[in-house]
Amino acid sequence: MKFGTSGLRGLSVDLKGRASALYATAFGKYLLRTGKAQAGDVVLLGRDFRDSSPEISSNCAGALTALGFRVFDCGNVPTPALALYGLESGAACLMITGSHIPADRNGIKFYRPDGEIDKSDEAAITALAAEIEASGEAVAEAPADTAEREAVCRQLFFERNASLLPAGALSGLKIGVYQHSTVARDLLVDVLAHYGAEIVALGRSESFIPVDTEAVSDETIALMKRWATDHKFDAIVSTDGDGDRPLVADETGTPLRGDLLGLVAAGFLGAGTVVTPVTSNSGIEAAGSFAVTRTRVGSPFVISGMEGAVAAGRDHVMGFEANGGLLTATPFDINGKTVRALPTRDCFIPMLAILSLAAIRREPLSAIAASYRLPFAAADRLENFPVETSAALMEHLRASDENLSAFLQPIGKVAAKSDIDGLRVTLGDGRIIHFRPSGNAPEMRCYVEAESEAAALHLLDAGLNRIRGWANAR
Repeated sequence: MKFGTSGLRGLSVDLKGRASALYATAFGKYLLRTGKAQAGDVVLLGRDFRDSSPEISSNCAGALTALGFRVFDCGNVPTPALALYGLESGAACLMITGSHIPADRNGIKFYRPDGEIDKSDEAAITALAAEIEASGEAVAEAPADTAEREAVCRQLFFERNASLLPAGALSGLKIGVYQHSTVARDLLVDVLAHYGAEIVALGRSESFIPVDTEAVSDETIALMKRWATDHKFDAIVSTDGDGDRPLVADETGTPLRGDLLGLVAAGFLGAGTVVTPVTSNSGIEAAGSFAVTRTRVGSPFVISGMEGAVAAGRDHVMGFEANGGLLTATPFDINGKTVRALPTRDCFIPMLAILSLAAIRREPLSAIAASYRLPFAAADRLENFPVETSAALMEHLRASDENLSAFLQPIGKVAAKSDIDGLRVTLGDGRIIHFRPSGNAPEMRCYVEAESEAAALHLLDAGLNRIRGWANAR
């Protein structure tokens, strides 16, 4: 088991066993030892639609009940809905999800009563799990009685999102909702229909389909393009498996980048400070009137950056990741109402922000996206790429400037580099290529920027081919 950019991840077969109970026990003991919770307090549980999630959830419930907690089962709900319910009720949360990764893997996201855990919490929970293992202490894995709270959790999240826009704000828009196996699929329909949009539900699946909103698969794009042609949609929307990353495609079925959605959301909210990882588009600084802070990839780093901005006295602080997930660190006044901070990834505000902009401007999403004049960017990943190989490649590239220059010689000359998170290289002609192993999956990611879409895609292919070639030559 390993903590990555967001939560604990591992093979589903392992998490269905002792591991999930072990880490739930470690988390519960951490809450008790630090005084963040007391015996008898409520802990909320949610989960995605993976086949392994109910059993893992049951293991966690048994472990937490054995420690004296009361467990409320919120069922299949989006991660931001669970997090909001936890903040409103002052309860810790566990979300059983592997997000966008394949179904043979799963994970757990942990929330203190005051919000998402940070890197120091992760280290402490990992240490406690090791301590329990070393001592040979038994951990409870048996199912426990839980109180059902799914309807309450869903309603609270619906009410938050149903107040963000004026009544009828999306009237006249025809929107396809790609439901697949995301836990947000029904809430998406309810919220968008609430604002007057014509909704067509598409592609609902009872088996789990991994959808990565940051590297949308060719199969998913082909589906959306066909639907856009057949139905004459103004937009198609979806999310990843646990509903914290948005996917928005324009009227042609072409996905919009997540960092563009974050940028549009910043304008919608009237942000004063935006915190975003180094992988987000390099044009963001020039595209808005807000201050920008760059971080490493992962919601804990974005949250830390937002907390630093708040501590420095800044207001209207938000963040977003390149996958489009939006976080808020301060309350925002939206549509005449004060909306509380939700410092965990949320997919609904970015979607509503760009859809309402399309309705106000009466322009297609493709034209709205083009109006921001961001550098063309693309990203993809090599799946089932061994973690050891990723680590070896990064060690090789960091070992010397000569190694890096030789690796990139067929692509371009190195002009500058950044090592905030992975290696981000600016080439002599201004193009950018960024190599970064995934923090919680056997994947190697590549991000690029160039002067045109064709040039960006060519650079992306070249970068992925260099990675493959190096790995095959080992």
